[in-house]
Amino acid sequence: MTNETQHFHGEYKVIGGKLVVADVTTDGKTITEVKISGDFFLEPEEAYFDLAPALVGASVTADNASLRGRLDDALAGYGAELAMHGFSTADVATVVRRALGSAANFTDFDWQVIRGEVLPTQLNVALDQVLLEEVAAGRRQPTLRFWEWEDTATVIGAFQSYVNELRPEGVDKHDVQVVRRISGGGAMFMEGGNCITYSMFVPPALVAGLDYEESYVFLDQWVLAALKTLGVEAFYKPINDISSTGGKIGGAAQKRMRDGTLLHHATMSYDIDADKMVEVLRIGEAKISDKGVASAKKRVDPLRSQTGEARKDIIDVMADTFAARYGATYGTYTPEELRRAQELVDEKFATEKWTHRVP
Repeated sequence: MTNETQHFHGEYKVIGGKLVVADVTTDGKTITEVKISGDFFLEPEEAYFDLAPALVGASVTADNASLRGRLDDALAGYGAELAMHGFSTADVATVVRRALGSAANFTDFDWQVIRGEVLPTQLNVALDQVLLEEVAAGRRQPTLRFWEWEDTATVIGAFQSYVNELRPEGVDKHDVQVVRRISGGGAMFMEGGNCITYSMFVPPALVAGLDYEESYVFLDQWVLAALKTLGVEAFYKPINDISSTGGKIGGAAQKRMRDGTLLHHATMSYDIDADKMVEVLRIGEAKISDKGVASAKKRVDPLRSQTGEARKDIIDVMADTFAARYGATYGTYTPEELRRAQELVDEKFATEKWTHRVP
């Protein structure tokens, strides 16, 4: 590691809070100088001048918890007088980590939005792998795509047990297509037209310095803004549930490649058939009680009932919100991407070996 002086800049907009900015100087091994700024509020004023010195001397590889500990120790003497509005010591640590990781913002990239054609669920799942690999290889720009499908499907997480998650009699009764995806997380009951699903293919620099949980909220700021436009006050319920005061709207999942390129996708209920869902999925009591609700049916509050809008109109608002915020343009899949996705369906996603890889 070099001993030369290096300068770094990072910005972090706190979800529901203020902008925090860090300008960091290092000697290649430790932090030698820091300037923290932003539109946050901090009392007493003297506390502000204790933020930067607390970080000087920290290793450039220090994690978020270590940096936060330094800041908390520096501010501990203020006791009940300390008031931080719009940010926290964890947010300061995050922006420093993002600066040192040469983090980027959404608008630093040339994003493409794809309003996809109707495709089988297996092909949609395969496209997630194809586009993730294409973005990682630099052959495709960062992309947001919306799924369209007509079949009745259940998409299970990469590490879920087939027999523990599904009721065979319900799968057969409702002719459900079961597909295993490449990301972790839970099962998604997805009838064509009754859900809204999108996938994002994200370069590593965009999530640099964010921990796993922070990246979920950060990447879906545009979704929460779009839902607010539609009259839904949505928020993240850790780790990966998108909720509102009415109940759960949907859930997100991620898959990271070795180089850090990220697949982030989410499914939100629009007009879900809760009776059919519980006939198909085994939703265990442990999971339900952990969410603090009485039943799986009551856990979900679809967007149709919350907005009164047509599914297409909701997707229009979501896509346009993303494009307006981040300067994205609209595009489509390439013939080669579709060809490769179909190849993966035949070789992987439609096979018993993959679907039942965790029996």
